[in-house]
Order: sequence, then structure tokens, then C-alpha cells
Amino acid sequence: MNIKKELEAAVGKRNSIYLNNIEIDPLMIKAIMINEVVPSDVLQDFYGVPDADYLKTTIPLFQGAGAEVKSIQDILQMGIYITNAVKTPKTKYAIEKSSIEDSLPYLETELSLFPNVKVIMLMGDVAKKAFNVITKKATKKNVVPAVSTYKLRTTEIYYNGIRVMPSYIMTGGNILIEKSKVTMATEDIATMLEIIK
Repeated sequence: MNIKKELEAAVGKRNSIYLNNIEIDPLMIKAIMINEVVPSDVLQDFYGVPDADYLKTTIPLFQGAGAEVKSIQDILQMGIYITNAVKTPKTKYAIEKSSIEDSLPYLETELSLFPNVKVIMLMGDVAKKAFNVITKKATKKNVVPAVSTYKLRTTEIYYNGIRVMPSYIMTGGNILIEKSKVTMATEDIATMLEIIK
């Protein structure tokens, strides 16, 4: 299944929206990691060039969690799909609410493509917000409480039998500055890997 083609068929084609143009067997995916936003240069996204900026921080997190991975293909082979909550690059420092709203139909459809998911990791506050908007339609309340991520990390949150794990952003230069968040994101990935084993 081609993710981009599936999403465009279901939601529609828009020039400003960037979707993962990859072939994948949806049945083999056991975990989804939702990052915050696509990069301004799409070649630097997870499925872009082999040494993409997004992989320069993501792969070390997986390695720190004990996974022997060197590429995005290795991560996919483990049954882990990575996507972005916001499908348009940000134009300002903060991600605008309208960008999140424009991307929601794509993210919601994307999540529905994978029937065997056991874990959804929300990598950063934007991913947490987007996921809450999607799930609130069904539950009428936020699945992820409005509490600091470090307090939520060890709380077992479930949505439709899927473990929902709020964690920290895994891309961008700032992650390298905040060592405690690197440690916590690595621990969270290790927990996710245990669940999907």
C-alpha cells in the first residue's frame, strides 16, 4: 500500500500537504510514532534522503533504546511507522493552529490504515494536541490529560485498546541540547519496543 496514494484518495490532494510517499504493508505495523511537523525541505524528513536531518536524531534514540537500527527501513522492519502530525512545514517558530487543523483529516485517516497497532507514541506537544482533537470526536474528552509530559510518561493511557505514550520531540537541533529529554525519549522508545516484541 502506498501511504500517499491512500491518503489522497481518501482525503483529497493538496499541494501544500506533504505525505509519506512510501510502500508499506499495513498489517506489519505494530507501533506508530507521531512527530510534530514535516521539515521545510521534505528530503530531510524520515523517508527522504538516507542521511536526512530527522534521522540524525531519531536513529540514535532507537540505538540508545537497544534497537540495532541504521536506517528508516530498519525501523519499518521492526513494525514501527513514523509520521508527522502537521503535514505542512512551519513558517513561524510556533506551529499555527490552522496548520494542525488542515492536517488532521490526513493524520486521522493515516492512523486508521494500520489495524494491528499496539502503541501510538506522541513525540511532542503538537502530536499530543493533534491526537486529542482526533480522539475527542469519539470519546468527548481528551485521551491524553493536559498534564506535563514528564508526569504522564509512566501513566498507562489506552485508546481503543492501544497504548498511547506521550513523549518528547525527536527531531530538530533542540533535542541535542536537552539531555534529560533525550534520556526520557530513549526510555519511552525502549518501553514501546518491549510492548511490540
